[in-house]
Amino acid sequence: MQTLKMSVLFCWLAVFSCAEKPAIKADEGNLTGRGKELSAEKLQWMTLDDVANGLKKEKRPVLIDLYTDWCGWCKTMDRKTYANKEVSSYVQEKFYPVKFDAEGRKSIQWNGKTYHFNPGHKTHDFAIYLTNGQLSYPTTVIIPVNGEPQAIPGYLAPNEFELIAKYFGEGKYGKVSFDDYQRSFKSSW
Repeated sequence: MQTLKMSVLFCWLAVFSCAEKPAIKADEGNLTGRGKELSAEKLQWMTLDDVANGLKKEKRPVLIDLYTDWCGWCKTMDRKTYANKEVSSYVQEKFYPVKFDAEGRKSIQWNGKTYHFNPGHKTHDFAIYLTNGQLSYPTTVIIPVNGEPQAIPGYLAPNEFELIAKYFGEGKYGKVSFDDYQRSFKSSW
């Protein structure tokens, strides 16, 4: 009986921990939610080929939104974080932004290497590379200029995203420890 209760509790937690939060309502071209107005302008996502060409002209970090079609928190992050005016403006200015479907089947090229869908893992080898095999969705991956991918798993609200984006976007990664940066950080979003 105790095992049955624990099984039911575990199933209940698994189902409701993956549930989406209420959607943001659209109102006359602006998105509103929790008292903050969000821009209806969308972040201009790039392809990896566009990023490779852009890096030849201007060095800046690459931000990859690693998602899947079935991921509720990925959709929530699209609606609440990437649709946020401050987030989209900052990301567009400081990063090369890429949306990458971790379960996409199209082969891609990155830094002279070809990555394919991996049927054994039911995910793309590029997603495995980006996360060092620690798959979780959504995952924000930032590839610093001349650096290795830094994967930040999980949903990030705009205020949480700001700290991480500015750490990399302002060039502090590799120069200041994240803990020191976080202690002196003042949020403006």
